[in-house]
Amino acid sequence: MMQDLVVSPFAYALPGLLAAADTIWRFLGETGGVLGLGMAALGSSIGIGVAGQAAAGAWAKEARAGRNLSFAYIILVGMPISQTLYAMIVMVNMRSVYENPEVAVADAGLLIGVGLAIGLAEMISAWMQGLIGAAGVRALCDGEGKGLAFIIIAMGIVETVGIFAMVFLLGMIPAV
Repeated sequence: MMQDLVVSPFAYALPGLLAAADTIWRFLGETGGVLGLGMAALGSSIGIGVAGQAAAGAWAKEARAGRNLSFAYIILVGMPISQTLYAMIVMVNMRSVYENPEVAVADAGLLIGVGLAIGLAEMISAWMQGLIGAAGVRALCDGEGKGLAFIIIAMGIVETVGIFAMVFLLGMIPAV
């Protein structure tokens, strides 16, 4: 006599649970890219804000002294925006992984890590670049415009950190 096979309700639910787990892991992987871009944009905003405040103060000082307002400050104010672009490049490259669900799920932890790493690297790089730009604005204002090239070089060194982070993290994105 053959016994009736009893199937656990869990066995019926298992495919749905596995699909839900895959969706969650894929979502977490995609979140990495979005967080990276958001953090970089935050750093760029802070850096631009800090340098912009210094520029506004320097322009006021120049106006009171009857001097022409320096356009060079705009260069220093705008430099931190590039880090947002670098994070966006990494995020766009990460998007190709999401089109392959198996890779996206298998490497979700890596994708989260890449997103957070690019976000932190670009956020801090842009923020520090803004601080250097703010100090540079004050130096140019007090030094009557002397030293712009040195300030741009100092800001460029911080920029290089952001570029290195982008290049190295692009190499970490799984191939599909």
